[in-house]
Amino acid sequence: MIVFLDFEASSLAKNSFPIEVAWVFENGDARTSLIRPAAAWDDWAAEAEAVHGISRSQLETEGVSVDIIAAEMVESLSGHRLYASAPSWDGKWLSVLLRAAGFPRHALRLNVSDDAFADAARAVLGRDVAETVVAEIVSAVTARTQPATRPHRALPDAMLELERWRLIRQEATALASKS
Repeated sequence: MIVFLDFEASSLAKNSFPIEVAWVFENGDARTSLIRPAAAWDDWAAEAEAVHGISRSQLETEGVSVDIIAAEMVESLSGHRLYASAPSWDGKWLSVLLRAAGFPRHALRLNVSDDAFADAARAVLGRDVAETVVAEIVSAVTARTQPATRPHRALPDAMLELERWRLIRQEATALASKS
């Protein structure tokens, strides 16, 4: 099954760490959690906190331990195709989380959401569809669904990717029915 995943983080610095994770399956089942920082995680940027609105003290009181959330992710997400809008950043934080919990850093791997979007259009329109048609559908849906301001919270961001994937499938189906 396709799963869209998103993280929020302590900063965008080299030593940043994940503070919130969410994932949503193509069927709409979703999970979100704040992450209690591991003992060695000390990077923190007030600028990042101003964007996502999650305080370090909130993580300490409401966050799930690294070991628990990483184990849940590996159990729930292994064997599924995982996508993120920014897999270089989200992949970094996924790796930090997995390693802190004793899992191999590539126990789970992320792909870029745009690949899922293009595959969704091709699945409806056929593998022989011109790439320009696929690109136009993906681009139009992405532009149309771009929020004026992003919430910068993991679950709404992951849900936006699922919404885009579904809309791309709908638009491809509508285009196919005209042919």
